[in-house]
Amino acid sequence: MAKEMLDIMLDENEDLLFKDGDFVIGDATLQHQRHLLKCEKGNIKSEPLTGVGIRNFLLDDEVNAPELKKEIQREFEADGMKIRKLKINELSNCEIEADYEDDIN
Repeated sequence: MAKEMLDIMLDENEDLLFKDGDFVIGDATLQHQRHLLKCEKGNIKSEPLTGVGIRNFLLDDEVNAPELKKEIQREFEADGMKIRKLKINELSNCEIEADYEDDIN
């Protein structure tokens, strides 16, 4: 069963989201997925091996969908997510469904 990953929410410009003068807290699962996809290895000082680095895949001359799929799966699972669907037909057409796993059995 999936669980909500509560965190401080960011807007579409990656700025802190505020409501009534306070931080907005919400389910940040999609936000975390977006950050993992965009982050290059070495960007996070405390976790230098974390990040898919999708930009490098997009800029590469040869589309390497199997390697991208493997990297997404590795990074999402390392972050505690269970992938329900991961389909990459081409880099402009990716389908990802993943949620954080509930720790309670």
